[in-house]
Amino acid sequence: MVMMVKMKLMLVDDEERFLQTTAKMLTRLGYEAVTASSGMECLQKLEQDLIHVVILDVKMPGLDGLETLKRIKQQFPMVEVIMLTGHATAESAVEGLKSGATDYLVKPTDIEALVAKAEAAYQKRVDLESKIRMVEAFKSSPI
Repeated sequence: MVMMVKMKLMLVDDEERFLQTTAKMLTRLGYEAVTASSGMECLQKLEQDLIHVVILDVKMPGLDGLETLKRIKQQFPMVEVIMLTGHATAESAVEGLKSGATDYLVKPTDIEALVAKAEAAYQKRVDLESKIRMVEAFKSSPI
């Protein structure tokens, strides 16, 4: 029997009010939400904590969302990333998807849309982990 682990999210945005409000709403809905206000802080927290899904703002000072995404995918390939943009440019969404993002959201976004996309990304990760376990079990079983 496989125990379902509760999804743990990280919100990454340089807008403090967005972080606090969204994290509070997610907590009320029963999710565990961690926040980071920069790309570097996000990467540091990923090293310390098991995060399943990252909601990542595209436009941030310093390490921007696309560069942060690329580093997440290099260092933590199992982490699902949803890009968040207030500047609904098709280019940044396409670039994010090409770089490994699962999906993207346009700000302002409602909490239902955010949760639905995060749940879908989390399910993708759970399915992938399940496939990896099956392959590893198959490889280690005697023929």
